[in-house]
Amino acid sequence: MTAAKKVAVVGTGVSGLAAAIQLAKGGVAVDVFEAHHELTSVGSGISLQGNALRAFEELGVWEEARDAGFPFDGMGLRAPGPEAPAIARMKDGEHPQTGLPSAMGMPRAELTRILYEHAVRAGAHVKFGRRVVDLINHEDSVEVILEADSAGRYDLLIGADGIHSTVRSAMGIESGPERTGMGIWRAFVSRPAEVECTELYYGGPCYIAGYTPTGHDSMYAFLVSDAQDHFDMRPDDAAQLVIEQSRGYGGPWEQVRADLTAGAAQVNYTWFTKHVVPGQWNRGRAVIIGDAAHSCPPTIAQGAAQGLEDALVLTELFLAHSAVDQDLWDQFHQRRVERAAAIVNASVQLAEWQRDGEDHSSDVPQLLASVAQRVAVPA
Repeated sequence: MTAAKKVAVVGTGVSGLAAAIQLAKGGVAVDVFEAHHELTSVGSGISLQGNALRAFEELGVWEEARDAGFPFDGMGLRAPGPEAPAIARMKDGEHPQTGLPSAMGMPRAELTRILYEHAVRAGAHVKFGRRVVDLINHEDSVEVILEADSAGRYDLLIGADGIHSTVRSAMGIESGPERTGMGIWRAFVSRPAEVECTELYYGGPCYIAGYTPTGHDSMYAFLVSDAQDHFDMRPDDAAQLVIEQSRGYGGPWEQVRADLTAGAAQVNYTWFTKHVVPGQWNRGRAVIIGDAAHSCPPTIAQGAAQGLEDALVLTELFLAHSAVDQDLWDQFHQRRVERAAAIVNASVQLAEWQRDGEDHSSDVPQLLASVAQRVAVPA
């Protein structure tokens, strides 16, 4: 008998839908509450490392994700400048046990769609336009409060509603995302044939420039610089700003600028944030996972992967335990809090090294190697 027979999930992001899939497959009745009136996906493309791909395989979505994305091996480094010469090409090889590639890019909307379809197919009920505003913990259940009424009592409430989590606030947790001082432009563009993996340019007009292939004909390009208030810019003004900021980068960036000039690219802007909720991520029978519990700059491309790990560890424990007790919560926090915090700290450190203007050429490979070694071991 599982610890939870009826579970509420808040949010249709990666971690929420992953939790819904696993619980529904395990025979649990799952209601997913989404404030928006339809499936949405913020951003353009997403970079996924090996531990995210292992999670896809566990969820049973790997083949569809692979077909909707662009698997590749390792990454490349280029120098800024008009010629954009390649200076390194690092390959990790396939995972020795699973045979999965070391990395992949894909459109965020496609990932959300695939996870949503699998959650529904497994039996989860997704309720759009239902905003959760509060919760009430009872001794043996948690009550979910919507804007207009109560949605009823559940054995468990999983808050997977992002960095500005309403569930986190309703739980009385004051810790939340802090700005790091950096921001990122992302543009969803066509993929030149020469782009076969993530390539990064360090230095030049921005701290970091780069792109990740997301499909046979698509990729997303990005520029990282000091945080600015660009959120209200008109689409054509945003595209022009990215064109100007990227002129110090040649090679495939020529095609990026051509797409932007032609109006054939989606552009969005976000700030980097960081946070890890200290101590326990649950209050009674309500728990937060994913960006609600921790967020980090995308410098190591581990945000979605860590949310997937949260979901898989949590659902594994709930399906294996017969009661929602302190032992269950202790196991969950032991497996997740320190690991997530280490990833957040490494991501923030890499971002800070970009800003301080000092030479960290010997530090960066060591940091990346330590993260790769950590995430190679299942959570």
